[in-house]
Amino acid sequence: MVDWARAQFALTAIYHWLFVPLTLGLAVVMGIMETLYYRSGNEFWKETAKYWQRLFGINFAMGVATGIILEFEFGTNWSNYSYIVGDIFGAPLAIEGIVAFFMESTFVAVMFFGWKKVSKGFHLASTWLTGLGATISAWWILVANSWMQHPVGQAFNPATMRNEMTSFLDVALSPVAVDKFVHTVLSAWVLGAVFVVGVSSWYLLRQRHVEFARRSLNVGAIFGLIASMLIMLSGDHSAYTVAQTQPMKLAAMEGLYKGGPDQSLTIISGISPFSQPDYEGQDEPPFKIGVPYALSFLATHDFHGYVPGVRDLLDGYTKEDGTRELSLEEKIERGQRAIAALQTYRRAKKDGAPDDVLACLADRVQADMPYFGYGYVKDRSQVVPYIPVCFYAFRVMVGGGCLFLLLFVLVLFFLYKKDIMQARWLLWGALCCIPIAYIVSEAGWLVAEFGRQPWTIQDMLPTWVGVSQLGSQTVMITFLLFLVLFTTLLAVEINIMCKAIKKGPQL
Repeated sequence: MVDWARAQFALTAIYHWLFVPLTLGLAVVMGIMETLYYRSGNEFWKETAKYWQRLFGINFAMGVATGIILEFEFGTNWSNYSYIVGDIFGAPLAIEGIVAFFMESTFVAVMFFGWKKVSKGFHLASTWLTGLGATISAWWILVANSWMQHPVGQAFNPATMRNEMTSFLDVALSPVAVDKFVHTVLSAWVLGAVFVVGVSSWYLLRQRHVEFARRSLNVGAIFGLIASMLIMLSGDHSAYTVAQTQPMKLAAMEGLYKGGPDQSLTIISGISPFSQPDYEGQDEPPFKIGVPYALSFLATHDFHGYVPGVRDLLDGYTKEDGTRELSLEEKIERGQRAIAALQTYRRAKKDGAPDDVLACLADRVQADMPYFGYGYVKDRSQVVPYIPVCFYAFRVMVGGGCLFLLLFVLVLFFLYKKDIMQARWLLWGALCCIPIAYIVSEAGWLVAEFGRQPWTIQDMLPTWVGVSQLGSQTVMITFLLFLVLFTTLLAVEINIMCKAIKKGPQL
């Protein structure tokens, strides 16, 4: 049941994320195009904006269809999770639906159907507000996801058996949420820019709509270059945040079995992609090539900083500030104490114990509550993410980001210094980068979600505790139905997008 529930959620999330980044990226591109029309009055920019808005609309509709199903799965497949933390997790999702989604769905209608019905200024505002609504929607969804990665602003109430919010601002503005939002939106901008550059390159290869393609190529490459440089800065800060809040994820991303000071950043190593490596018997993977001191700097902002590996986190270690990180066995013991104390509290409350007794028992629960989730762990291997996926997906993400940065630089170089029509190899390369951009984008999510395993909520609730009490066959059947449905939707979207691209702008 746990495996099928995870597989279904992964399927839905992966398909949903095929549509979201292009929506966020094209939202900015079409806003830039219409701003150029508003400032210049040139009808060329109006038709250019309408063309990219048309592609945005096709993609936007498909993203909504998959996103709604994703939220329902919390109630169907993860009902224990939803019951325990719904008071917190539900708040940002509710705000996303009530505020952001209604905002973007309202202004998207004006954007598509209001060209001759509202003023140029109001229409321009509607275009930007559509993009802003989509971005705000992403913000609240990422706040919810970030809370799962780093639960803050909450406290467990033993009387209700639920986690309750104590500070909305702590939840909404946690460092993890801010970092994840900035990094994710910037990655979506890069994908949108790659899409614009790739589609424009296709027109140049076919020698169709050459002026439209050149100008779109210019806007897309400049936008993509700026986003690529910003994402490098956000990536650095994200790595530091992960090191502070989810050190096991960082160790899995790096294939770091035995940590220490002066750690190098691994470029590549001989980790098998098909099986969990022997992190207990090896100090490091074979054939490791890395950048000296770089990992220590990313994780601690100190070239000689201490970075724990998988074994350090399992065995316990002393931090640089002198505090000690407990071993897994100690965390399990404290988690079991928290579970036992909670059971004692529940029995006492049922038997009508005095308030002072209940308060004393509640304090015993809270004393070990940070390790509550570990009380359900039976084996050391359960708390180690699947290292090959984390390790290689991270390198696909970083390598792809470097590739796109190079692409944007080359495109701008040939646009301004050479004749890009003669660089057919570059135009073909830009076109091929469109599917690569989607692979890179999905790889980023794989790192974020596989690296968090086995936790639905970091250190608080393992997957096998948060799942619904359903038969695995039920979820297996719906998994297969969703697979067929989403694949059909994707095929339909690709077909409609290709037809719209082949038709071209109405210039």
